[in-house]
Amino acid sequence: MTSDQKFMQRAITLAKRATGHTSPNPLVGCVIVKDKKIIAQGWHKTCGGDHAEVDALKKAGVKARGSTMYVTLEPCAHWGRTPPCVDAVLAAGIKKVVVAMRDPNPLTNGKSISKMRAQGLKVVTGVCGADAQAMNLAFIKYISKKMPYVTAKIAQTMDGKAGVRGRCVPWITAPATRAWAKLRRNEFDAIMVGANTVLTDDPQLNAPDKAIVKVVVDARLRTPLKAKLFKNTQGVNIILVTTALASCAKIKAFKKMGVGVMVCKARAGHVDLKAMLKELAKNGLIRILIEGGPTLLDAAWRGGCVDRMHIYVAPKVMGGVKPANMIAGFDIEALADTKRFKIVQVDRIGQDLFIECDVI
Repeated sequence: MTSDQKFMQRAITLAKRATGHTSPNPLVGCVIVKDKKIIAQGWHKTCGGDHAEVDALKKAGVKARGSTMYVTLEPCAHWGRTPPCVDAVLAAGIKKVVVAMRDPNPLTNGKSISKMRAQGLKVVTGVCGADAQAMNLAFIKYISKKMPYVTAKIAQTMDGKAGVRGRCVPWITAPATRAWAKLRRNEFDAIMVGANTVLTDDPQLNAPDKAIVKVVVDARLRTPLKAKLFKNTQGVNIILVTTALASCAKIKAFKKMGVGVMVCKARAGHVDLKAMLKELAKNGLIRILIEGGPTLLDAAWRGGCVDRMHIYVAPKVMGGVKPANMIAGFDIEALADTKRFKIVQVDRIGQDLFIECDVI
Protein backbone atom coordinates (compact mmCIF):
# COMPACT_ATOMS: atom_id res chain seq x y z
CA MET A 1 0.00 0.00 0.00
CA THR A 2 1.41 3.40 -0.99
CA SER A 3 1.37 6.36 1.38
CA ASP A 4 -1.34 7.98 -0.74
CA GLN A 5 -3.50 4.89 -0.37
CA LYS A 6 -2.84 4.72 3.37
CA PHE A 7 -3.97 8.29 3.98
CA MET A 8 -6.96 7.90 1.66
CA GLN A 9 -8.07 4.75 3.45
CA ARG A 10 -7.97 6.77 6.68
CA ALA A 11 -10.21 9.39 5.04
CA ILE A 12 -12.62 6.67 3.91
CA THR A 13 -12.76 5.25 7.45
CA LEU A 14 -13.61 8.71 8.79
CA ALA A 15 -16.32 9.21 6.17
CA LYS A 16 -18.06 5.96 7.13
CA ARG A 17 -18.53 7.21 10.69
CA ALA A 18 -21.46 9.28 9.46
CA THR A 19 -23.24 6.47 7.59
CA GLY A 20 -26.97 7.05 7.85
CA HIS A 21 -26.66 10.69 8.94
CA THR A 22 -25.72 12.75 5.88
CA SER A 23 -28.49 12.08 3.35
CA PRO A 24 -29.08 13.35 0.78
CA ASN A 25 -25.43 14.43 0.94
CA PRO A 26 -22.57 11.96 0.36
CA LEU A 27 -20.22 10.41 2.88
CA VAL A 28 -16.94 12.33 2.76
CA GLY A 29 -13.75 12.13 4.78
CA CYS A 30 -10.65 14.33 4.69
CA VAL A 31 -7.09 14.04 5.99
CA ILE A 32 -4.48 16.83 5.87
CA VAL A 33 -0.87 15.70 5.84
CA LYS A 34 2.40 17.59 6.30
CA ASP A 35 5.87 16.08 6.43
CA LYS A 36 4.26 12.63 6.11
CA LYS A 37 2.23 13.13 9.29
CA ILE A 38 -1.49 13.77 9.74
CA ILE A 39 -2.00 17.26 11.13
CA ALA A 40 -5.79 17.36 10.92
CA GLN A 41 -8.72 15.20 9.84
CA GLY A 42 -12.43 15.65 9.45
CA TRP A 43 -15.57 14.21 7.98
CA HIS A 44 -19.03 15.36 6.93
CA LYS A 45 -21.16 14.53 9.98
CA THR A 46 -24.65 15.67 9.05
CA CYS A 47 -26.52 17.32 6.19
CA GLY A 48 -26.22 21.08 6.62
CA GLY A 49 -23.07 20.81 8.72
CA ASP A 50 -19.48 21.52 7.71
CA HIS A 51 -18.21 19.47 4.82
CA ALA A 52 -15.22 17.24 5.49
CA GLU A 53 -12.67 19.61 3.96
CA VAL A 54 -13.88 22.58 6.02
CA ASP A 55 -14.02 20.45 9.17
CA ALA A 56 -10.38 19.41 8.68
CA LEU A 57 -9.19 22.89 7.65
CA LYS A 58 -10.67 24.47 10.78
CA LYS A 59 -8.68 22.01 12.88
CA ALA A 60 -5.47 22.54 10.91
CA GLY A 61 -5.59 26.33 10.97
CA VAL A 62 -2.47 28.03 9.59
CA LYS A 63 -0.62 24.69 9.59
CA ALA A 64 -2.60 23.75 6.47
CA ARG A 65 -0.46 26.03 4.29
CA GLY A 66 1.87 23.97 2.12
CA SER A 67 0.24 20.66 3.09
CA THR A 68 -1.39 17.81 1.16
CA MET A 69 -5.12 17.15 1.44
CA TYR A 70 -6.63 13.70 0.96
CA VAL A 71 -10.37 13.83 0.33
CA THR A 72 -12.69 11.01 -0.68
CA LEU A 73 -14.82 13.18 -2.99
CA GLU A 74 -13.96 16.14 -5.19
CA PRO A 75 -14.54 19.36 -3.18
CA CYS A 76 -17.84 20.96 -4.14
CA ALA A 77 -17.75 23.93 -6.52
CA HIS A 78 -21.27 25.24 -5.96
CA TRP A 79 -23.30 26.93 -3.26
CA GLY A 80 -25.74 24.65 -1.45
CA ARG A 81 -26.44 24.66 2.27
CA THR A 82 -22.79 25.71 2.66
CA PRO A 83 -20.28 27.68 0.52
CA PRO A 84 -18.12 25.95 -2.12
CA CYS A 85 -15.40 23.87 -0.45
CA VAL A 86 -12.96 24.44 -3.30
CA ASP A 87 -12.69 28.10 -2.31
CA ALA A 88 -11.80 27.13 1.26
CA VAL A 89 -9.12 24.74 -0.03
CA LEU A 90 -7.58 27.46 -2.21
CA ALA A 91 -7.69 30.05 0.57
CA ALA A 92 -5.94 27.68 2.99
CA GLY A 93 -2.80 27.46 0.87
CA ILE A 94 -2.96 23.71 0.27
CA LYS A 95 -0.30 22.72 -2.30
CA LYS A 96 -1.53 19.26 -3.29
CA VAL A 97 -4.94 17.59 -3.27
CA VAL A 98 -5.48 13.84 -3.65
CA VAL A 99 -9.07 13.01 -4.64
CA ALA A 100 -10.56 9.52 -4.56
CA MET A 101 -13.42 10.21 -6.96
CA ARG A 102 -15.02 13.03 -8.91
CA ASP A 103 -18.29 14.41 -7.65
CA PRO A 104 -21.05 12.94 -9.88
CA ASN A 105 -23.15 16.05 -9.27
CA PRO A 106 -23.07 18.01 -12.57
CA LEU A 107 -22.84 21.24 -10.57
CA THR A 108 -19.32 20.22 -9.56
CA ASN A 109 -18.19 17.25 -11.69
CA GLY A 110 -14.58 18.08 -12.61
CA LYS A 111 -14.99 21.83 -12.07
CA SER A 112 -13.18 21.95 -8.74
CA ILE A 113 -10.36 19.78 -10.05
CA SER A 114 -9.91 22.14 -13.03
CA LYS A 115 -10.09 25.20 -10.79
CA MET A 116 -7.46 23.89 -8.38
CA ARG A 117 -5.10 22.98 -11.20
CA ALA A 118 -5.59 26.38 -12.78
CA GLN A 119 -4.53 27.94 -9.47
CA GLY A 120 -1.31 25.91 -9.44
CA LEU A 121 -2.28 23.09 -7.10
CA LYS A 122 -1.14 19.57 -7.90
CA VAL A 123 -4.22 17.36 -8.10
CA VAL A 124 -4.14 13.55 -8.15
CA THR A 125 -7.38 11.64 -8.77
CA GLY A 126 -8.57 8.04 -8.54
CA VAL A 127 -6.69 6.95 -5.40
CA CYS A 128 -8.88 4.27 -3.76
CA GLY A 129 -11.62 5.39 -6.10
CA ALA A 130 -13.47 2.05 -6.08
CA ASP A 131 -13.71 2.11 -2.28
CA ALA A 132 -14.96 5.69 -2.29
CA GLN A 133 -17.64 4.83 -4.84
CA ALA A 134 -18.70 1.72 -2.92
CA MET A 135 -19.55 3.69 0.22
CA ASN A 136 -21.52 6.28 -1.77
CA LEU A 137 -23.66 4.08 -4.00
CA ALA A 138 -26.80 5.67 -2.57
CA PHE A 139 -25.58 9.20 -3.34
CA ILE A 140 -24.48 8.23 -6.84
CA LYS A 141 -27.88 6.69 -7.63
CA TYR A 142 -29.69 9.69 -6.14
CA ILE A 143 -27.69 12.14 -8.25
CA SER A 144 -27.89 10.13 -11.47
CA LYS A 145 -31.45 8.77 -11.27
CA LYS A 146 -33.18 10.79 -8.53
CA MET A 147 -34.05 7.50 -6.84
CA PRO A 148 -33.10 5.97 -3.46
CA TYR A 149 -30.76 3.04 -3.09
CA VAL A 150 -32.91 0.17 -1.82
CA THR A 151 -31.71 -2.73 0.33
CA ALA A 152 -34.07 -5.64 0.97
CA LYS A 153 -33.68 -7.74 4.12
CA ILE A 154 -34.53 -11.45 4.25
CA ALA A 155 -34.33 -13.92 7.15
CA GLN A 156 -34.62 -17.53 6.03
CA THR A 157 -33.71 -21.16 6.61
CA MET A 158 -31.00 -22.94 4.64
CA ASP A 159 -33.60 -24.11 2.14
CA GLY A 160 -34.87 -20.57 1.60
CA LYS A 161 -38.02 -20.70 3.73
CA ALA A 162 -39.25 -17.66 5.66
CA GLY A 163 -42.34 -19.07 7.35
CA VAL A 164 -45.51 -21.06 6.88
CA ARG A 165 -48.23 -19.50 4.76
CA GLY A 166 -51.07 -18.16 6.88
CA ARG A 167 -49.43 -18.99 10.21
CA CYS A 168 -47.17 -17.15 12.63
CA VAL A 169 -43.88 -18.95 13.22
CA PRO A 170 -41.14 -18.45 15.84
CA TRP A 171 -38.12 -16.32 14.95
CA ILE A 172 -35.97 -18.01 12.34
CA THR A 173 -32.64 -16.47 13.36
CA ALA A 174 -31.04 -16.34 16.80
CA PRO A 175 -31.46 -13.40 19.25
CA ALA A 176 -27.88 -12.21 18.67
CA THR A 177 -28.50 -12.11 14.91
CA ARG A 178 -31.70 -10.13 15.33
CA ALA A 179 -29.91 -7.64 17.59
CA TRP A 180 -27.13 -7.27 15.02
CA ALA A 181 -29.66 -6.76 12.22
CA LYS A 182 -31.39 -4.06 14.26
CA LEU A 183 -28.08 -2.22 14.64
CA ARG A 184 -27.74 -2.20 10.85
CA ARG A 185 -30.90 -0.09 10.70
CA ASN A 186 -28.78 2.86 11.85
CA GLU A 187 -27.18 2.92 8.38
CA PHE A 188 -30.46 3.80 6.66
CA ASP A 189 -32.68 6.86 6.32
CA ALA A 190 -35.91 4.90 6.32
CA ILE A 191 -37.24 1.43 7.05
CA MET A 192 -40.11 0.19 4.90
CA VAL A 193 -42.78 -2.45 5.44
CA GLY A 194 -46.14 -3.29 3.92
CA ALA A 195 -49.57 -3.17 5.52
CA ASN A 196 -49.62 -6.96 5.97
CA THR A 197 -46.52 -6.83 8.17
CA VAL A 198 -48.10 -4.14 10.36
CA LEU A 199 -51.34 -6.09 10.68
CA THR A 200 -49.65 -9.44 11.33
CA ASP A 201 -46.59 -8.54 13.42
CA ASP A 202 -47.40 -5.04 14.75
CA PRO A 203 -43.68 -4.08 14.77
CA GLN A 204 -42.20 -0.93 16.30
CA LEU A 205 -39.61 -0.51 13.53
CA ASN A 206 -37.18 1.48 15.67
CA ALA A 207 -33.45 1.92 15.13
CA PRO A 208 -31.20 1.79 18.21
CA ASP A 209 -29.36 5.10 17.79
CA LYS A 210 -31.44 7.36 15.55
CA ALA A 211 -34.97 8.45 14.76
CA ILE A 212 -35.30 6.45 11.56
CA VAL A 213 -38.20 7.30 9.25
CA LYS A 214 -40.84 4.56 9.16
CA VAL A 215 -42.55 4.01 5.80
CA VAL A 216 -45.64 1.83 5.49
CA VAL A 217 -46.84 0.90 2.00
CA ASP A 218 -50.60 0.60 2.43
CA ALA A 219 -52.73 1.03 -0.70
CA ARG A 220 -56.03 0.92 1.19
CA LEU A 221 -54.76 2.43 4.44
CA ARG A 222 -55.53 -0.57 6.63
CA THR A 223 -52.90 0.40 9.21
CA PRO A 224 -54.53 0.62 12.68
CA LEU A 225 -54.49 4.02 14.37
CA LYS A 226 -53.03 2.36 17.50
CA ALA A 227 -50.26 0.37 15.79
CA LYS A 228 -47.04 0.06 17.80
CA LEU A 229 -45.00 1.88 15.18
CA PHE A 230 -46.65 5.16 16.29
CA LYS A 231 -45.55 4.80 19.93
CA ASN A 232 -42.79 7.14 21.10
CA THR A 233 -42.31 8.35 17.52
CA GLN A 234 -42.93 11.84 16.19
CA GLY A 235 -45.45 11.92 13.37
CA VAL A 236 -42.96 13.57 11.03
CA ASN A 237 -40.87 10.39 11.21
CA ILE A 238 -43.72 8.25 9.86
CA ILE A 239 -44.92 8.16 6.26
CA LEU A 240 -47.99 6.16 5.30
CA VAL A 241 -47.96 5.66 1.54
CA THR A 242 -51.40 5.03 0.13
CA THR A 243 -53.58 5.55 -2.94
CA ALA A 244 -56.97 6.99 -3.87
CA LEU A 245 -58.42 3.66 -2.66
CA ALA A 246 -57.91 4.80 0.93
CA SER A 247 -60.71 6.17 3.10
CA CYS A 248 -60.66 9.98 3.26
CA ALA A 249 -61.77 9.77 6.90
CA LYS A 250 -58.79 7.53 7.73
CA ILE A 251 -56.41 9.91 5.98
CA LYS A 252 -57.79 12.82 8.01
CA ALA A 253 -57.47 10.81 11.23
CA PHE A 254 -53.79 10.11 10.60
CA LYS A 255 -53.06 13.69 9.61
CA LYS A 256 -54.74 14.83 12.83
CA MET A 257 -52.22 12.62 14.67
CA GLY A 258 -49.44 14.47 12.86
CA VAL A 259 -48.56 11.43 10.74
CA GLY A 260 -47.35 12.00 7.20
CA VAL A 261 -49.63 10.57 4.51
CA MET A 262 -48.37 10.31 0.93
CA VAL A 263 -51.00 9.57 -1.70
CA CYS A 264 -49.40 7.94 -4.75
CA LYS A 265 -50.85 6.67 -7.97
CA ALA A 266 -51.97 3.05 -7.99
CA ARG A 267 -50.87 0.27 -10.29
CA ALA A 268 -53.16 -2.80 -10.42
CA GLY A 269 -54.60 -1.87 -7.03
CA HIS A 270 -51.23 -1.43 -5.35
CA VAL A 271 -48.96 1.53 -4.65
CA ASP A 272 -46.75 2.35 -7.63
CA LEU A 273 -43.42 1.70 -5.93
CA LYS A 274 -41.25 3.61 -8.37
CA ALA A 275 -43.44 6.71 -8.08
CA MET A 276 -43.29 6.37 -4.28
CA LEU A 277 -39.49 5.99 -4.25
CA LYS A 278 -39.05 9.11 -6.37
CA GLU A 279 -41.10 11.07 -3.84
CA LEU A 280 -39.08 9.69 -0.94
CA ALA A 281 -35.88 10.76 -2.68
CA LYS A 282 -37.28 14.27 -3.07
CA ASN A 283 -37.63 14.29 0.71
CA GLY A 284 -33.96 13.40 1.18
CA LEU A 285 -34.50 9.69 1.92
CA ILE A 286 -31.92 7.97 -0.26
CA ARG A 287 -31.00 4.89 1.81
CA ILE A 288 -34.07 2.65 2.17
CA LEU A 289 -34.26 -0.68 4.01
CA ILE A 290 -37.18 -2.95 3.11
CA GLU A 291 -38.07 -5.21 6.03
CA GLY A 292 -41.51 -6.12 4.74
CA GLY A 293 -42.90 -9.54 3.95
CA PRO A 294 -43.21 -11.47 0.66
CA THR A 295 -45.93 -9.23 -0.83
CA LEU A 296 -43.88 -6.02 -0.64
CA LEU A 297 -40.65 -7.79 -1.54
CA ASP A 298 -42.23 -9.41 -4.59
CA ALA A 299 -43.55 -6.05 -5.75
CA ALA A 300 -40.14 -4.44 -5.26
CA TRP A 301 -38.46 -7.22 -7.23
CA ARG A 302 -40.99 -7.12 -10.05
CA GLY A 303 -40.62 -3.34 -10.23
CA GLY A 304 -36.83 -3.50 -10.45
CA CYS A 305 -36.51 -1.45 -7.27
CA VAL A 306 -34.02 -3.57 -5.28
CA ASP A 307 -30.30 -2.73 -5.44
CA ARG A 308 -28.87 -4.81 -2.59
CA MET A 309 -29.86 -7.77 -0.42
CA HIS A 310 -29.20 -8.44 3.26
CA ILE A 311 -29.81 -12.18 3.72
CA TYR A 312 -29.76 -13.78 7.17
CA VAL A 313 -29.57 -17.58 7.02
CA ALA A 314 -30.28 -19.84 10.01
CA PRO A 315 -28.91 -23.42 10.08
CA LYS A 316 -32.39 -24.92 9.80
CA VAL A 317 -34.39 -26.73 7.14
CA MET A 318 -38.19 -26.61 6.92
CA GLY A 319 -38.67 -28.66 3.76
CA GLY A 320 -42.07 -29.47 2.26
CA VAL A 321 -44.27 -27.32 0.04
CA LYS A 322 -46.26 -25.37 2.63
CA PRO A 323 -43.39 -23.23 3.99
CA ALA A 324 -43.27 -19.88 2.20
CA ASN A 325 -40.34 -18.55 0.23
CA MET A 326 -39.50 -14.92 0.98
CA ILE A 327 -39.38 -14.23 -2.77
CA ALA A 328 -42.14 -16.22 -4.43
CA GLY A 329 -43.15 -14.04 -7.34
CA PHE A 330 -40.85 -15.47 -10.00
CA ASP A 331 -41.52 -18.64 -11.97
CA ILE A 332 -38.17 -19.55 -13.50
CA GLU A 333 -38.14 -22.38 -16.02
CA ALA A 334 -34.46 -22.32 -16.97
CA LEU A 335 -31.30 -21.90 -14.91
CA ALA A 336 -30.17 -19.18 -17.31
CA ASP A 337 -33.16 -17.05 -16.22
CA THR A 338 -32.28 -17.00 -12.53
CA LYS A 339 -31.63 -13.73 -10.73
CA ARG A 340 -27.93 -13.17 -10.15
CA PHE A 341 -26.01 -11.35 -7.44
CA LYS A 342 -22.51 -10.17 -6.62
CA ILE A 343 -21.43 -11.16 -3.11
CA VAL A 344 -20.17 -8.10 -1.20
CA GLN A 345 -19.72 -9.54 2.28
CA VAL A 346 -20.25 -12.77 4.23
CA ASP A 347 -20.18 -12.82 8.03
CA ARG A 348 -20.91 -15.43 10.64
CA ILE A 349 -23.06 -14.34 13.60
CA GLY A 350 -22.99 -17.20 16.05
CA GLN A 351 -24.43 -20.12 14.10
CA ASP A 352 -26.22 -17.86 11.59
CA LEU A 353 -24.84 -16.42 8.38
CA PHE A 354 -25.15 -12.90 7.00
CA ILE A 355 -24.78 -12.45 3.25
CA GLU A 356 -24.67 -9.00 1.65
CA CYS A 357 -24.97 -8.95 -2.13
CA ASP A 358 -25.70 -6.60 -4.99
CA VAL A 359 -28.20 -7.21 -7.75
CA ILE A 360 -26.47 -7.53 -11.13
